[in-house]
Amino acid sequence: MDLLELRKKIDEIDSQIVNLYESRMDVSRQVAEYKIETGKKVFDRVREQEKLAKVKSLTHNDFNSHGIEELFEQIMSMSRKLQYQMLAEHGSMGQLPFIGVDELDTKKARVVFQGAEGAYSQAAMMQYFGDSVNSFHVDTFRDAMSAIEEGSADFAVLPIENSTAGIVNEIYDLLVEFENYIVGEQIIKIEHCLLGVPGAVEEDIKTVYSHPQSLMQSAKFLSDHDWRQISMQNNAFAAKKVAEDADKTQAAIAGEIAGEIYGLNVLKKGVNQSGTNSTRFIIVTNQKIFKKDAQKVSICFEVPHQSGSLYHMLSHFIYNNLNMTKIESRPIEDRNWEYRFFIDFEGNLADSAVKNALRGLREEARNMKILGNY
Repeated sequence: MDLLELRKKIDEIDSQIVNLYESRMDVSRQVAEYKIETGKKVFDRVREQEKLAKVKSLTHNDFNSHGIEELFEQIMSMSRKLQYQMLAEHGSMGQLPFIGVDELDTKKARVVFQGAEGAYSQAAMMQYFGDSVNSFHVDTFRDAMSAIEEGSADFAVLPIENSTAGIVNEIYDLLVEFENYIVGEQIIKIEHCLLGVPGAVEEDIKTVYSHPQSLMQSAKFLSDHDWRQISMQNNAFAAKKVAEDADKTQAAIAGEIAGEIYGLNVLKKGVNQSGTNSTRFIIVTNQKIFKKDAQKVSICFEVPHQSGSLYHMLSHFIYNNLNMTKIESRPIEDRNWEYRFFIDFEGNLADSAVKNALRGLREEARNMKILGNY
């Protein structure tokens, strides 16, 4: 047989496959109707594993066995997605436990941020809530999450990602641990300044204080000077120390807002080498709310520790035409080599496509949690 004849035979077989697929999906619709009437769950892991074992046993070699397994995993995945869609259309999948609001109630809100006065978190808070915001600060990220959980603050402002240093791991872990939710975000440009006491000049400096990350980000500038570098808990504490010591030979690398708060002069602006360095801060509350015009959803989930698990979870975004903008992973405590995935995607919790994807994920993933819509 020549190549054209072989391709013709493939076309004929493919046509039969398409007809059989459509017949199978028609039966899946009937299954969904039955489940709507009876309240039976869509995903039956035991049934699917039995089905895969059966179809694999019908093949005649290992290569075909593996291929059939992948093929039927996809077919059953599409069947589930059709059933989720039908259940959602019939209102048989319940409501997501989040309330849409026109605006966040920020006028009388009390806001907490981590760090000392003058921290970048304070700058992000003031950009989001305004200069007259009623606020207080705490030492740790955990303290900030506890403050909103217990009600001593209405909102917390927390750094979650820097454009050069990457994600803040602890924040991701705390979002899983606490029943707090993201309702907004604020991105600010990070411009480190060399701050000194009034009357000091750059030539006076012998010792520089700052957070280790800020020292690293300013390495090119610092390499031109024979200065002693001392790490501090954060930049604001560094500025506070320099102000309290009132020593012309000391300087801090911190934001300009820290200089204003502690009465320090800017000896040089933009000492960090990256002119595009920015940090994304999230606005967190203990209420399950979202703005009706929110356009980003953040979730996390775990998957079974087996081949293809993550792929099948991500297929819910593809099927529902949702644009995934970020994916991160964090190790799960006390479970070696298992990971929790954090995903951001475009959408609103009121959208039918978002609801459909989340319902499918909730049934098939382990411990899926909606972190917020903002």
